[in-house]
Amino acid sequence: MFCTKCGAENPEGARFCAKCGAPLQAGVPAPAAAAPLVAPIAAAEYAGFWRRLLAYIIDGFILGAAGWVLFVIAGSVFLVFGPAAVAIYVLTWPLGWLYFALMESSKYQGTLGKMALGIIVTDMEGRRISFGRATGRYFAKIISAIIIYIGFLMIAFTERKQGLHDMIADCLVVMKN
Repeated sequence: MFCTKCGAENPEGARFCAKCGAPLQAGVPAPAAAAPLVAPIAAAEYAGFWRRLLAYIIDGFILGAAGWVLFVIAGSVFLVFGPAAVAIYVLTWPLGWLYFALMESSKYQGTLGKMALGIIVTDMEGRRISFGRATGRYFAKIISAIIIYIGFLMIAFTERKQGLHDMIADCLVVMKN
Protein backbone atom coordinates (compact mmCIF):
# COMPACT_ATOMS: atom_id res chain seq x y z
CA MET A 1 0.00 0.00 0.00
CA PHE A 2 1.41 3.37 -1.02
CA CYS A 3 0.65 6.86 0.25
CA THR A 4 -0.95 9.13 -2.36
CA LYS A 5 0.58 12.20 -0.70
CA CYS A 6 4.27 11.26 -0.31
CA GLY A 7 4.51 7.90 -2.12
CA ALA A 8 5.90 6.00 0.89
CA GLU A 9 5.19 2.27 1.11
CA ASN A 10 3.07 1.27 4.11
CA PRO A 11 1.99 -2.09 5.60
CA GLU A 12 -1.25 -3.57 4.30
CA GLY A 13 -4.25 -2.47 6.37
CA ALA A 14 -2.65 0.74 7.68
CA ARG A 15 -5.02 3.71 7.95
CA PHE A 16 -2.37 6.47 8.05
CA CYS A 17 0.99 6.88 6.30
CA ALA A 18 3.94 6.05 8.54
CA LYS A 19 6.02 8.80 6.91
CA CYS A 20 3.67 11.79 6.57
CA GLY A 21 0.54 10.81 8.57
CA ALA A 22 -1.88 11.26 5.64
CA PRO A 23 -4.89 8.93 5.54
CA LEU A 24 -4.42 5.93 3.26
CA GLN A 25 -6.87 4.52 0.76
CA ALA A 26 -7.17 0.76 0.34
CA GLY A 27 -6.25 -0.61 -3.07
CA VAL A 28 -4.15 2.35 -4.24
CA PRO A 29 -1.52 0.98 -6.65
CA ALA A 30 2.15 1.87 -6.50
CA PRO A 31 2.77 5.28 -8.13
CA ALA A 32 4.37 5.22 -11.56
CA ALA A 33 7.90 6.54 -11.65
CA ALA A 34 7.08 9.43 -13.98
CA ALA A 35 3.58 10.14 -12.63
CA PRO A 36 3.18 12.96 -10.12
CA LEU A 37 1.80 12.07 -6.71
CA VAL A 38 -1.88 12.78 -6.19
CA ALA A 39 -3.02 14.64 -3.06
CA PRO A 40 -5.21 12.59 -0.71
CA ILE A 41 -8.96 13.03 -1.21
CA ALA A 42 -9.76 13.65 2.45
CA ALA A 43 -7.47 14.57 5.34
CA ALA A 44 -7.68 12.67 8.61
CA GLU A 45 -9.88 14.39 11.14
CA TYR A 46 -7.64 14.84 14.16
CA ALA A 47 -9.23 15.47 17.55
CA GLY A 48 -8.56 19.03 18.63
CA PHE A 49 -7.56 20.59 21.92
CA TRP A 50 -11.02 21.41 23.34
CA ARG A 51 -12.54 18.03 22.53
CA ARG A 52 -9.56 16.26 24.11
CA LEU A 53 -9.71 18.53 27.18
CA LEU A 54 -13.40 17.74 27.67
CA ALA A 55 -12.66 14.00 27.38
CA TYR A 56 -9.94 14.40 30.02
CA ILE A 57 -12.37 16.23 32.34
CA ILE A 58 -14.91 13.41 31.96
CA ASP A 59 -12.17 10.88 32.75
CA GLY A 60 -11.18 12.98 35.77
CA PHE A 61 -14.69 12.71 37.19
CA ILE A 62 -14.70 8.94 36.62
CA LEU A 63 -11.30 8.49 38.27
CA GLY A 64 -12.28 10.86 41.08
CA ALA A 65 -15.36 8.79 41.87
CA ALA A 66 -13.36 5.55 41.81
CA GLY A 67 -10.67 7.13 43.98
CA TRP A 68 -13.28 8.32 46.46
CA VAL A 69 -14.68 4.78 46.78
CA LEU A 70 -11.15 3.44 47.37
CA PHE A 71 -10.54 6.24 49.87
CA VAL A 72 -13.63 5.28 51.88
CA ILE A 73 -12.80 1.57 51.81
CA ALA A 74 -9.07 1.93 52.46
CA GLY A 75 -9.59 4.69 55.00
CA SER A 76 -11.88 2.60 57.11
CA VAL A 77 -9.65 -0.49 56.91
CA PHE A 78 -6.21 1.10 57.30
CA LEU A 79 -7.18 3.73 59.84
CA VAL A 80 -7.02 1.04 62.48
CA PHE A 81 -3.74 -0.51 61.26
CA GLY A 82 -1.57 2.44 60.20
CA PRO A 83 -1.27 5.67 58.28
CA ALA A 84 -4.35 5.76 56.05
CA ALA A 85 -2.91 8.37 53.68
CA VAL A 86 0.00 6.15 52.62
CA ALA A 87 -2.26 3.15 52.08
CA ILE A 88 -4.73 5.21 50.04
CA TYR A 89 -1.95 6.64 47.86
CA VAL A 90 -0.50 3.19 47.23
CA LEU A 91 -3.94 1.89 46.24
CA THR A 92 -5.04 4.81 44.05
CA TRP A 93 -1.81 5.75 42.22
CA PRO A 94 -1.96 2.82 39.76
CA LEU A 95 -5.66 3.46 39.15
CA GLY A 96 -5.08 6.31 36.66
CA TRP A 97 -2.26 4.54 34.85
CA LEU A 98 -4.22 1.29 34.46
CA TYR A 99 -7.40 3.13 33.45
CA PHE A 100 -5.70 5.07 30.64
CA ALA A 101 -3.31 2.34 29.47
CA LEU A 102 -5.83 -0.50 29.51
CA MET A 103 -8.62 1.49 27.88
CA GLU A 104 -6.46 3.08 25.16
CA SER A 105 -4.89 -0.27 24.24
CA SER A 106 -8.24 -2.08 24.27
CA LYS A 107 -10.50 -2.70 21.28
CA TYR A 108 -12.24 0.61 22.16
CA GLN A 109 -8.96 2.55 21.66
CA GLY A 110 -9.96 5.19 24.19
CA THR A 111 -11.11 5.97 27.68
CA LEU A 112 -14.76 6.47 28.58
CA GLY A 113 -14.31 10.22 28.08
CA LYS A 114 -12.83 9.72 24.62
CA MET A 115 -15.56 7.23 23.69
CA ALA A 116 -18.24 9.72 24.79
CA LEU A 117 -16.76 12.30 22.41
CA GLY A 118 -16.09 9.93 19.51
CA ILE A 119 -12.30 9.98 19.53
CA ILE A 120 -9.72 7.18 19.53
CA VAL A 121 -5.98 6.80 20.07
CA THR A 122 -4.01 5.14 17.25
CA ASP A 123 -0.42 4.58 16.23
CA MET A 124 0.94 6.50 13.24
CA GLU A 125 -0.57 3.93 10.84
CA GLY A 126 -4.03 4.15 12.40
CA ARG A 127 -3.81 0.84 14.25
CA ARG A 128 -4.63 0.10 17.87
CA ILE A 129 -1.73 0.84 20.23
CA SER A 130 -0.18 -1.73 22.54
CA PHE A 131 -0.40 -1.65 26.32
CA GLY A 132 3.31 -0.73 26.42
CA ARG A 133 2.84 2.23 24.08
CA ALA A 134 -0.25 3.35 26.03
CA THR A 135 1.80 3.14 29.24
CA GLY A 136 4.57 5.21 27.65
CA ARG A 137 2.02 7.77 26.48
CA TYR A 138 0.54 7.98 29.99
CA PHE A 139 3.90 8.61 31.66
CA ALA A 140 4.96 11.02 28.89
CA LYS A 141 2.05 13.20 30.03
CA ILE A 142 4.16 13.96 33.10
CA ILE A 143 6.68 15.66 30.80
CA SER A 144 3.85 17.53 29.03
CA ALA A 145 2.68 18.77 32.45
CA ILE A 146 5.99 19.70 34.12
CA ILE A 147 6.91 22.12 31.35
CA ILE A 148 4.02 24.35 32.50
CA TYR A 149 1.53 22.33 30.43
CA ILE A 150 3.07 23.44 27.13
CA GLY A 151 3.13 19.79 26.05
CA PHE A 152 -0.69 19.79 26.23
CA LEU A 153 -1.06 23.22 24.61
CA MET A 154 0.89 21.93 21.61
CA ILE A 155 -2.29 20.06 20.63
CA ALA A 156 -3.86 23.36 19.58
CA PHE A 157 -0.96 24.36 17.35
CA THR A 158 0.49 21.24 15.69
CA GLU A 159 -0.60 20.05 12.24
CA ARG A 160 -1.83 16.65 13.44
CA LYS A 161 -3.11 17.97 16.80
CA GLN A 162 -0.43 16.08 18.73
CA GLY A 163 0.67 16.92 22.24
CA LEU A 164 4.25 16.30 23.32
CA HIS A 165 3.19 13.00 24.92
CA ASP A 166 1.61 11.91 21.60
CA MET A 167 4.84 12.71 19.75
CA ILE A 168 6.95 10.85 22.30
CA ALA A 169 4.73 7.75 22.01
CA ASP A 170 4.23 8.09 18.21
CA CYS A 171 0.44 8.30 18.58
CA LEU A 172 -2.42 10.16 16.95
CA VAL A 173 -5.78 11.04 18.47
CA VAL A 174 -8.41 11.04 15.74
CA MET A 175 -12.16 11.16 15.30
CA LYS A 176 -13.68 7.70 15.18
CA ASN A 177 -15.14 6.86 11.76
